[in-house]
Amino acid sequence: MSVVIRESKIQGKGVFANINFKKVDVVMKWDASMILTLKEARRIPKRYRKYLVFYKGKFIVSAPPEKYLNHSCSPNTKEGNLCDIAIRNIRKGEEITTDYSINSEHHYKMKCACKSRMCRKIV
Repeated sequence: MSVVIRESKIQGKGVFANINFKKVDVVMKWDASMILTLKEARRIPKRYRKYLVFYKGKFIVSAPPEKYLNHSCSPNTKEGNLCDIAIRNIRKGEEITTDYSINSEHHYKMKCACKSRMCRKIV
């Protein structure tokens, strides 16, 4: 496995590199088998909505490992055609992160816990 799930210093569980990744490597492919409309997504209990990814007007229900991908204001991956792509070299053992604000609904807000020097405090 190229990634593993374990406890995160950011929040709860996180996804960590189990190998070294180079810039532009595909780090994770998304399981997009569960796609919901906005109406269907609104019926999901609030505690599970954090696992929804907004993508091209639909909601994808995240599955492991991507459901444990934590936010960072200084991420090391970005979304690219239903996968996470390294935007810089990532060392084995490093937590894989993304910027939630890029693929979230515009009205979605959360307090940031990334602890990055570039932290915006609110996502």
